[in-house]
Amino acid sequence: MSAASVRGEGPDDRDLAGVLGEYLRDRLGASGPVGIGSLERIAVGWSHETWLFDAAWSDDIDEQRQGFCLRRDPGNALLRQESDLAEQFRVLRCLESTAVAAPRAFWYEPDPAVLGAPAIVMERVVGECPSPWRRAGREYYAAAAERGVLPASFTDALAAVHNVDWKAAGLEFLGVPRAGSDFAQREIAKWQALIDDSGHPGHPILADLIGWLKHNAPPTDQLTLVHGAFRTGNVLIHDDQVSAILDWELQVIGDPMYDVAYMLTELNREGTELLSNVVPRELFFDRYQQATGIEIDEERCAYFQLLYAMRSAAFWMSAAGLYADGSNSDLRLARTHWSVTVALERAATELGY
Repeated sequence: MSAASVRGEGPDDRDLAGVLGEYLRDRLGASGPVGIGSLERIAVGWSHETWLFDAAWSDDIDEQRQGFCLRRDPGNALLRQESDLAEQFRVLRCLESTAVAAPRAFWYEPDPAVLGAPAIVMERVVGECPSPWRRAGREYYAAAAERGVLPASFTDALAAVHNVDWKAAGLEFLGVPRAGSDFAQREIAKWQALIDDSGHPGHPILADLIGWLKHNAPPTDQLTLVHGAFRTGNVLIHDDQVSAILDWELQVIGDPMYDVAYMLTELNREGTELLSNVVPRELFFDRYQQATGIEIDEERCAYFQLLYAMRSAAFWMSAAGLYADGSNSDLRLARTHWSVTVALERAATELGY
């Protein structure tokens, strides 16, 4: 699907403030115009556009002001096949009744002619999201680890995801794996499809890795809600506490060790033994297991780390393909061709090459 087919004949970004004001007027019950201020597109994420703004209006009684976040699907970004905004909106609404620190989602607008692309309007949560891939971000997390509050909050945030009663929350629509190795096989098939769609010629190590993953897929004996990408960089932090978990794009009902493995992998930390750059390993193990009652299975985690290597290769093959065929001019996508080799070299080492 091209960006044009998703965007349709929607408003120009220069007119976005006015469009948002009109869009929110009826939805907020405003008695007059809704003023839009501090509109800013933030340069984070690879799969959607994210805009932050403030809205001010009157409701016949008081003057009101609130911060909002607009998340739009340009149709030509990474994970476009997996990041359905309608599903994200539904997930966020389901999580409102749980202890998960997820942003409240107010409205989903599927018509690209209204807001310029299919979009979700949600609350703007107070907090910052330092990049763990930059020196300043790594220094931020190292200092927070020394203070000790954020590592505990970060662990508790993941535990809250895995403690969700996903049936009671109405999340069965995500799909429930059958007993045995169905969860792992589903994930392999999902990322195999992305690889096949990428136009990448393939790689011998990747073929070997996929074969190994299929043959060694472990059984899953407990199903939980799984975020799919829980790490620093995908949460907002305020006063050393996780104020919101972001990027609800890859969530599934599946094996909780899939998230734990993402915590343990070296792919999510650089030059430190701190898990996801912020949590001491011993603290994570003790606090997570106590909070969830789930025993961490390191052997299963090792398997899922190799599955993440396959997933990373699929990400970067897809991203590089978007740039190569002219679908997306984001220069970050151009350099992901090199990242495929990095992911596969790590997998080759783990496979004993």
